[in-house]
Amino acid sequence: MKKLLLGAFVVAALNFAGPASAADLAARPYTKAPPMPVAAVYDWTGFYIGANGGWGSSHKCWDFTTPAGVFVANEGCHDATGAVAGGQIGYRWQASNWVFGVEAQGDWADLKGSNTSLAFAPFVNASHVRAFGLFTGQLGYAWNNVLFYVKGGAAVTADRFHVDTAIGGVLAATAGNDNRWGGAVGAGLEFGFAPGWSAAIEYDHLFMQDRLITFTDTTGAFFGTDRIHQDVDLVTARINYRFGGPVVAKY
Repeated sequence: MKKLLLGAFVVAALNFAGPASAADLAARPYTKAPPMPVAAVYDWTGFYIGANGGWGSSHKCWDFTTPAGVFVANEGCHDATGAVAGGQIGYRWQASNWVFGVEAQGDWADLKGSNTSLAFAPFVNASHVRAFGLFTGQLGYAWNNVLFYVKGGAAVTADRFHVDTAIGGVLAATAGNDNRWGGAVGAGLEFGFAPGWSAAIEYDHLFMQDRLITFTDTTGAFFGTDRIHQDVDLVTARINYRFGGPVVAKY
């Protein structure tokens, strides 16, 4: 009987101690889930303005003609080379990875060159590109803050031409300012290095139309007429600041 009462007492004590012990246990601490990673996405959309500088080469070929433009003799070719510097302004908009844009660019230039006339030595034909402008559309593809683009449109150059004597370089004849229009194509690679700021390297080729140029001597009398062909190659480094289109978060 005593054993039975002792066993019942032990069972009752265990049942009473169990809930109390469970209540004394500390609750499991709550751990907040780690935040989802956020990737920065560079947005090329917005107006931009910038500066550029580099090198240019203008290839010119001269053909002596009658005043009506009938070919008489080939006078040879030369490359007019030198520095260029200027600025650009434009607008881009981005759709997925594709980037579309329009741009106007104007540069001062100092592209000079000459060659001795093949037909009328010792006369020297000389040229000077003093400025140019580009008005182009752009199509690009962006890998976040890296943009590759191609461009095309219209170009205009401001040229001066003159004929010198081979001995002493004395001016023999000159022509008025020649502002000619043509086409332009190019490509560039641009890198966004800070919010709103980007830097690029760009190549452009200008297809300028042939023009008949009339020369007069130092007294103002008619000297001759040449058909002058011109192409221009440009390599420039560029820096742009964009208004709008900040870096945005992508989850």
